[in-house]
Amino acid sequence: MQSETQRCGYVALIGRPNVGKSTLMNHLLQQKLAITSRKPQTTRHTLLGVDTQAQYQAIYVDTPGIHEPGDRQINRYMVREATAILKDVDIVVMLVEQDKWTAEDEMVASYLSNLRVPCLAAMNKVDQLADKSLLLPAMQRLGKLDLFTEIVPISALKGDGLANLRQEIFTRLPEHPHVFPPDQITDRPERYLIAEIIREKLMRRLGDEIPHRAAVVVEAFHQGDGGVDISADIYVERNGQKRIVIGKGGEKLKQIGEEARRDVEALLDQRVMLRLWVKVQSGWTNNPATLKRLGYD
Repeated sequence: MQSETQRCGYVALIGRPNVGKSTLMNHLLQQKLAITSRKPQTTRHTLLGVDTQAQYQAIYVDTPGIHEPGDRQINRYMVREATAILKDVDIVVMLVEQDKWTAEDEMVASYLSNLRVPCLAAMNKVDQLADKSLLLPAMQRLGKLDLFTEIVPISALKGDGLANLRQEIFTRLPEHPHVFPPDQITDRPERYLIAEIIREKLMRRLGDEIPHRAAVVVEAFHQGDGGVDISADIYVERNGQKRIVIGKGGEKLKQIGEEARRDVEALLDQRVMLRLWVKVQSGWTNNPATLKRLGYD
């Protein structure tokens, strides 16, 4: 009801790589916004997703997986992206996987101990737990960490438990006017979302190494009477990687482009002409100046 007090706040979705944060946000929004793949470190930037239901507005912040960054600049960037937002949110949801608890989970938990906001645990992928009797002991072990105000078992992919999780979040939102209009779902521009769609296809279609050495930049976006004409550059680090992305006779790049074009058309709800170019930028993942130019700033 319009007369009810509005509640609005930022909700960080955090966890180690590949635990299901982006999938969770997409299903909470009931719309695909964040890219997903089976490969870890698919998410590189924080991404806002706005969920408005009546007087409630939860602004989810999907984050890169927190991991040991090593000496590569892009990995350090991702961990900074994920951890820096914790001081600015109203609620934190940490995703963990079933009854598993790893050293990376321990690292994520270490960032929660000094927070003064509600921290929830979403125990994800419970549909994959063969022995359901292990669920309660796993929840009890999480409870002993004394970090979480609530522990909610879910399956982000199947949608199980998401209504309960959403309710736990909504009831903890602070009283505050809504920040976004009710029909807005993100603050990111279309160019960013298009570049991410292309990168998702790279993540899904190529081997383990190359997607983590690839970046996408939308260089041209022209709106015409017949639709949208888009040109994007795919940056890799070596000529050998460029050949793999292009594929024999250009078939791999054509396949990636066709899959991306369909998703971009669904995003923009209009006809799209998508042109992809593969370029070599040696050592870009470890060069601060190049990272900044490619949008990792």
